[in-house]
Amino acid sequence: MITIWPRKHRKFILRIHRIHTTLALDPGHRIQLDGSQAHYLGRVLRVSAGQTVALFNGDGHEYVAEICDVTKRGVSLHIDSRLPGISEPGVKITVVQAISRGERMDHTLQKCTELGACAFQPLFADRVEVRLRGDKAAKRQQHWQGVVISACEQSGRAVVPPVHTPLGLEEWLASPAQGQRLVLAPEAGCRLADTLFESSVELAVGPEGGFSEVEMARMTSNGVQAVSLGPRILRTETAGPAALAIMLALSEAKP
Repeated sequence: MITIWPRKHRKFILRIHRIHTTLALDPGHRIQLDGSQAHYLGRVLRVSAGQTVALFNGDGHEYVAEICDVTKRGVSLHIDSRLPGISEPGVKITVVQAISRGERMDHTLQKCTELGACAFQPLFADRVEVRLRGDKAAKRQQHWQGVVISACEQSGRAVVPPVHTPLGLEEWLASPAQGQRLVLAPEAGCRLADTLFESSVELAVGPEGGFSEVEMARMTSNGVQAVSLGPRILRTETAGPAALAIMLALSEAKP
């Protein structure tokens, strides 16, 4: 049964601690959290029996749970009720982000998740300085997914955007388009704010130094529309969130 609480109770959900788990969640059932989640609840937040937390597993719902026991082995909780999560944006935007160094990439993932991106496609480009192969690539992708999950916990999102396996530019262009494809380009004649968006969009954001002329030519020849944010040159970690905010604001303003 889905329990729908009044808006004042929805605010309550956002004030209590939110924890992501991959476990199945059902009202009336008891679960055990271990590993990093148990460490965070027991050692960092120092919760105790009787406290309430909110759980989510990416299915779009919030689960109100009461802590039953906190031990060295884990934290057990009783799931009391299921609530509808915060609604997702009407336009689904996949951020195709050229990989940037360290915290810059984390910043992009974090802020775009908070704003409402539906997925992320990391991209290798000519001016990308980060080289990832084998186990290192898998570990970095896992780290990026963790950044996204943390942003969901903080922002109240109940759906977790996936971070896909990094692709080269040619691989991305050859893959099936998940809707309208756009690329940010300062010299583009069309402004992003004047663009008509479809219900699904893939937004490509260049690396530090931007996409090369050859890469821009390859994209536009493959149907990717170049759009501009305006006369200013933004950092790669700023451009994605700024464009996403503009697109979502414009889409929500439509009658």
